[in-house]
Amino acid sequence: MTAIDDDDHAKRKPVHDIGQPLTLLSVVELRERIALLQGEIRRLEADIAGKQDSRAAADQFFRR
Repeated sequence: MTAIDDDDHAKRKPVHDIGQPLTLLSVVELRERIALLQGEIRRLEADIAGKQDSRAAADQFFRR
């Protein structure tokens, strides 16, 4: 493997496809996937909260 290949591999973020086989992943890789998915869950929950806040503000505005 050349240095360029090593650099390319090091720059790649882990990607997880829902339902993909897990048998070939190491414990470290599985933990990375868990952290990745937990971060995505936090991002989704924050977006939900923002949308709910916007909706509540709009509801308040149009009720008056």
